[in-house]
Parts: sequence; structure tokens; C-alpha cells
Amino acid sequence: MSTLHIDTLHIENFLQLLLQATEGKGRIVAYLISNESELEKGDMPMRNLPFYIVDVFAEEKYAGNQLAVIRGAGSLSDSEMHRIAKEMNYSETTFILSDEPRNGGYDVRIFTPEDELPFAGHPTLGTAFVIQKEILREQVSKVRLNLKAGQIPVTFTYNGDQTDILEMEQLPPMFGTVYDAEQIAHILQIDPQMIDSRYPIQEVSTGLPALIVPLKNLAAVQQCRVKRERLETFAENHHAAKSLLVFAAETVQPENDLHVRVFVDLLGIPEDPATGSANGCLTGYLVKHRYFDQSTFAVRVEQGYEIGRPSILTLRGSEADDGAEARTRINVFVGGNAIMTAKGELV
Repeated sequence: MSTLHIDTLHIENFLQLLLQATEGKGRIVAYLISNESELEKGDMPMRNLPFYIVDVFAEEKYAGNQLAVIRGAGSLSDSEMHRIAKEMNYSETTFILSDEPRNGGYDVRIFTPEDELPFAGHPTLGTAFVIQKEILREQVSKVRLNLKAGQIPVTFTYNGDQTDILEMEQLPPMFGTVYDAEQIAHILQIDPQMIDSRYPIQEVSTGLPALIVPLKNLAAVQQCRVKRERLETFAENHHAAKSLLVFAAETVQPENDLHVRVFVDLLGIPEDPATGSANGCLTGYLVKHRYFDQSTFAVRVEQGYEIGRPSILTLRGSEADDGAEARTRINVFVGGNAIMTAKGELV
């Protein structure tokens, strides 16, 4: 009996060598020798998985919010996903578990460099974009993602053979605690008078909570500097949202309607270039508090200008009768462009 030892982490190579070996007349026994350090960690050997880099909510390459998307990640452990997300070091990295849909959607997990998220906006749009481009490879009107927060549909429009606008319908907003202006101004290191007292400072969630802070003008938004220690203490004492969104109706570009900044220090992201989840919370807030003096609107949001990653998000909000329960439902839609900038393989 002859014995073939295969010292490799690649299943494909193992199968090829095994096939070649079994063409002989002797009896062959094959062993796959795994890397000891990987086994000590309890992780499966890393495969050559394809990955893609996408700029989401971008009008051109190298703008918007960067996203890494890992495909075929169903065999990765939680710790492997976390380590890959830290290696990519973008605000989020997503993992498509399988190329095959389940219950009409694709199973996806979302990680920041620090934690896993049940939902996030630009990862949802960017991952749907990769599924349409690289897995389906045809024009479709909708792709659904199975996230921990629930199934999220993403709709597509096209300009010729190119993807134009992607838009996600988020979960109906839930409205939480209202906070004191002086308390929040202390965290943002601004004068409390810069906060627009006509509207509340309120926690809102469409899957991932954000604290919404209305400010009076563009200068107030630009002046914000989060004091991390104060935010950390505030979040711990009040069990508050880890994302903090400030906005005003004065903009850098005249064609836009709102200027937004989002601070996510407590998730390892000092300032986010474009935040679909927090802007979804903002959309629900704008409807509920009639910021535009009506319950239905479509607006353009600019974000990321202060950190050199200009981004454009489209927000649509409306209010409708919820039917038998005699309640109103707030509908939240957030959209934008996605541009692929790179693709490769994890080795």
C-alpha cells in the first residue's frame, strides 16, 4: 500500500492530487494535513474566497462609503469573519454565506471591525449590488437579503445595461427616548443654542438605532467634535444608541436638501462617510415630526464632506394607514449608487 500525504489547505488541490493518485494500480490512502495553528483556534482552513470592494452612495469612484463583500463565506467561523473585517478595516464588511437563495433571499452577515450588526444600510445596498453583478449576472428588479434584523428587499433601476439607483425599504421606525439638548451638546462640544429646539433629540431605530440631533445650520454641523469618553458614559448610563446623527437643512451643494454627519465611535468608526441605516432612522424622524411640513417627501442628503468622502443618499418617507389595527405606518426608503472598484481573492 502506498500513502500520499497532502500538506495543503486547498480542497481543490487535494481533490486533484487524489484523482491523479488513484489512476495507479496500488491502493491509495490520502490524508489532508491541516495547519496546526488554525486547528488550535477551532477554525476551518481558509479557502480562496472571492471578495469585492464597492463604493456605496457614491457619484464617482473613490467616494461614498467603502464596503468589502466576501462571497461563499458559509464555512467561515464567527471569529474568522471578525478577523477578516478587522483586516479590511472598513466601517463594515459583509459575508454572503451562499450563492443559493433561501426563503427568497440571500443569507448575509455584517461585521464592523469591532462587532457584528443585525442591519446596516450601505452594506445592504452594496451586497445586493454584488449579488446582482456577480452571482445573478442579469438585470433583476429586486434582490432580498436575509439579515439578522429580518429580510430586506433592495430594488434596482438601470440606465441601459448599467445599474443606476439601488433602493432599500427599511423596517418601520420605532421611536425611543427623547434627550436633553445640553446633555447632547456636551458630547458634541457645541453650544446648546446650536441645536434646533423646534424638534426633539430622539432615538429612532429601523433595525439599528441612531440618536437623531437637529441643528440650526451648516456651521453647527461642521463644528461638531464628539468627545468619545462622554459618549461612552452617556451610552452606558442610558443604554442609548451607539450611532449619533446630526443634520441641518443648510447644505454645501445647492441641489441637496440636508447636510448630515454620523459618528459611530463606539463601533470603531469615528465618522462614517455614508450611513444608510442612520439615514433611514432620520427618514422616519422627518415624517413623524413633519420636518418638511408634510408626511410624504423625497429628498437628497449629502454626507461625508468633512472627511473627504462625499456621498449622496436619496430618502423617501411617507405615512399610510396600517389597516385593521387603525394605526399609521411610516414607510422608509433609502437609495443611492454603487460602484465596484476592485475584486480579488482571499488567500
